[in-house]
Amino acid sequence: MNSLGVLDVNGANETSMIADVEKELRYISGIIKQRGRVILNHYPITAPQFVALQWLLEKGDMTIGELSKCIHLACSTTTDLVDRMENNGLVERVRDPKDRRVVRIHVLSKGEEIIHEVIQKRQNYLEGVLEDFPDEDVETLKLMLRKLHGKMMHVGQEESNRD
Repeated sequence: MNSLGVLDVNGANETSMIADVEKELRYISGIIKQRGRVILNHYPITAPQFVALQWLLEKGDMTIGELSKCIHLACSTTTDLVDRMENNGLVERVRDPKDRRVVRIHVLSKGEEIIHEVIQKRQNYLEGVLEDFPDEDVETLKLMLRKLHGKMMHVGQEESNRD
C-alpha cells in the first residue's frame, strides 16, 4: 500500500516498508552511539560533552542559550556541562568583541583534538563494517543518506516556520 492505503504493483505494504526503514535506522543509530560510548571511555569526556563539543566545532562559538537549543538541554544543565568542560581545559568562555555583555563558548585545542580522534575512530569502525561492500553500494548509501538528511532538514525548517 502506498501512503494513501493503495496496494502497489507488488502488493507490498508501504507502511510496513517505512516501519522497516525506521527500525533499521534506529538500530544503526543505537549501534553507532554505543560504539561511540565505548570509544569515549578512553577519553576524559562524557557523551553529552562530546555532543556539545561537536556542535561547537561545527557551528563555531555559541552562547549557552544557543548551545542549549542544539543539544536539547536546559540552560542550567548546559551551564553545568560547560563549567565541567572549562575545568577540564576543553573550552573557554570568551566575551563577544562586538557586544561585551555576550559570552560565547570557544573550543580549545584539547577539546578539538579529542573530537577529531574520536570521530576518526568512529569512521575507522564504519570503514571496517563497510569494507566488503562494493564501492558503488557505499556511494549509493552515502547519496541516499545525504538526500534523506536534506529532506529532513527541509521538513524541519517548514515546521519551524509554521510554529
